[in-house]
Amino acid sequence: MFLIGLTGGIAAGKSTVAEHWQDLGAVQIDADAIARVVVEPGTQGLKRIQEDFGSKVLNQDGTLNRSALGQIIFSDSQARIQLEAILHPLVKAEAQRQVALQAADAIVVYNVPLLVEAGVDLPFDRVVTVEAPIDEQIKRLVANRHMQPQDAKARIAAQATPAQRANRADVILNSNQDLNLLLKDAGKLWLQFEREAAAKLRTQA
Repeated sequence: MFLIGLTGGIAAGKSTVAEHWQDLGAVQIDADAIARVVVEPGTQGLKRIQEDFGSKVLNQDGTLNRSALGQIIFSDSQARIQLEAILHPLVKAEAQRQVALQAADAIVVYNVPLLVEAGVDLPFDRVVTVEAPIDEQIKRLVANRHMQPQDAKARIAAQATPAQRANRADVILNSNQDLNLLLKDAGKLWLQFEREAAAKLRTQA
């Protein structure tokens, strides 16, 4: 198996790259999807969140009220750390389980926004970060997710810096360009990864 860690700032374009690679044959494991699963009703994750943050972060049907929780954690760094202490181990364990299920010849992309922040230490063959200028991230968050600019800035500030992600990455993809150019760059990188994956498989045969 060839394992790629894919990260990047919020609204930088990493999911666009992940979906493109999936179309080209990758198996995508999505950390955000895992993070939703581990806090579904009846899970230990949701139970611990309720214990730490109270019933105010639950909807009437018992599901997690993400908006209410977000208002708390993005205005209080200690609350965010408290939540991360609950979620990161749960997401890590599920990601490890899903990676272990993949075929020996698979190219797996772990799409994980908080790769740096969560100290993700899976045995990556390559780590890629997708980056855009902060003002472009804010513009996208306001336009596409209808955030207020101050909320967008808070979300960005809560993440690792571009320099921290770049320091962890083998490759930086620039998403501050036309979408077709980003996908072209991602496609070239995919061909490189296919070659590297084939070479790795041959050495293990």
